[in-house]
Amino acid sequence: MKPSIGTLDLERAERAVRELLAALGHDADSEAELRETPARVAQSLARELLAGERVDPVALVAEGVSPAPPGAGIVAVHGIAVAAMCPHHLLPALGVASVGYLPGGQLLGLGTLAAVVDACARRLVLQEEIGVLVTEAILLGAGARGAYCRLELTHSCFSARGARQAAARVVTSHATGALAGEAGAQLVARALGGGE
Repeated sequence: MKPSIGTLDLERAERAVRELLAALGHDADSEAELRETPARVAQSLARELLAGERVDPVALVAEGVSPAPPGAGIVAVHGIAVAAMCPHHLLPALGVASVGYLPGGQLLGLGTLAAVVDACARRLVLQEEIGVLVTEAILLGAGARGAYCRLELTHSCFSARGARQAAARVVTSHATGALAGEAGAQLVARALGGGE
């Protein structure tokens, strides 16, 4: 897991957004549409888009487990909404995740699976890191025998600027434990109904 982040200072963040707007030629105090923008941006970043930085994904998973029945097979969920923040451009990446795990002695609630994806994505993080964070949290927090995470995201930094590839989606996946390798990939693909 990433080290903890510093103290949250919304007033400082608001001042920084106001200064950024001024540096770009906009006066938030005199332009009606911009008056509340510094506060809105600071709040949306701190309370929503980067909220995962204040969540321990392993603890989140550990709180959402229950005993697994003997012989429990793979559990997989497709279509979990993802909103992440590119650390290079501070722009969002949006899409979906598929998550699967092979239970050890514990099952995860479906809401917990969605919550751990959200906690791992809503931070300044590369897409490639999200899958690693999710699978690590499932292994450590639930004692799973294997875990898998596939992400398919549209990056604003790739679609709205730079190469301007609006239809491009970036696909990454990470598997660990008993779901790593070709046999694990086939098991996950079958569990997701061939959606992989």
